[in-house]
Amino acid sequence: MKKKNCETEHLVDEMIAPRKGETKHLFGSVKVGERGQIVIPKGAREIFGIRQGDILLVLGDTERGIALVKADAIQDFARKILDSANKPDE
Repeated sequence: MKKKNCETEHLVDEMIAPRKGETKHLFGSVKVGERGQIVIPKGAREIFGIRQGDILLVLGDTERGIALVKADAIQDFARKILDSANKPDE
């Protein structure tokens, strides 16, 4: 059985971490409410296309911190990996 090369590094560059234009932002600070809720600043919502009803995944690394990722971005990324893995070797 041949091992398939999914070229995941290229997919990560393309889907998760494209570096076009300004990539670093400081949106200000947020206060955690009584129920653990925060408000995502408007500028962040606009840049990342976050709208009411979107599902966000909360990821964490005890050394690096917390990240919010739109669930549909992860689904698209996983779909591309699976699609490239299912293609016959050329």
